[in-house]
Formats: sequence, C-alpha cells, structure tokens
Amino acid sequence: MKPQSRPEITAEVTEGVCRLLYHHQMSCLTELRLGNGRRLDVLALGPKGELWAVEVKSSIEDFKADQKWESYIDYCDRLFFAVPMDFPKDLISENVGLIVADRFEAAILRMPEESKLSAARRKKLLISFGQTAASRLRTGTRDAVFTS
Repeated sequence: MKPQSRPEITAEVTEGVCRLLYHHQMSCLTELRLGNGRRLDVLALGPKGELWAVEVKSSIEDFKADQKWESYIDYCDRLFFAVPMDFPKDLISENVGLIVADRFEAAILRMPEESKLSAARRKKLLISFGQTAASRLRTGTRDAVFTS
C-alpha cells in the first residue's frame, strides 16, 4: 500500500471533521475565503449561530510551514486544529482546540475557550456563509455544504 499524499490526508481529516461537527448539530463549509483574504479549511455554524474555525494540518511539515493560523482567531468563536491520528499532539498550542480525525471518525481532544465575535463580524460571516453555501449548491460544487 503506497503512502498517502498531503492532499489525500488533508481531504480525509477534513471529511472526518465535518462528520464530527455534523454530530454536534453544526453545518460546515470547506475552503471558505475570509474577509482578511485567508482561506479557512472548515467553518462550522452551530444552531445558536456559533462559528467554529478548523485549520487542518496533514503533517508536521504542513504545520511548521503555516504560521497564518493566528489570523483566524478574529473570525470565529472557537478555533481548532485538526490533525491525523498519528500527529504529535504536543506541537499544537494549548490556546486552541484540538481534533484528531481520519476519514471515518474524529474526536475533540481539547475544547478551546470561547471568544465571542463582535456583532458586526458575526453578521458579515453569517452572510458570507449563507451566500457561499447557496452558490455552491446552485453550481453543484463538490463538497458544497455539510449540514445537520
């Protein structure tokens, strides 16, 4: 069996994360462009309007190469890293949540503290979430929306 590529691992972790969040009654969008120009791996919208951001890291190299994760803090109520099951968990900052996942399952190992968004930022994100979801459904974009 050949080793998986980084994109394959990322896709499988992302799928596991969306399955997990679905069971938390959250709807997910993947690859969402934020107001700061950054692209977030997963943004999940909960039943009370809460927004959780998930940054997926497929390997140690992927984690070390990406130093933009702190820019996501201003765009969510909770920020998580999601990593494969065999990823060294001690590399992930204690200030963020931690999810381990594969294609079939995932688990929240650490829940981050909640940091409430401002009302104006929340409104912009909710509008962007809705417009992006509707656009993806209309165009049939793969991985359009994971909903509860």
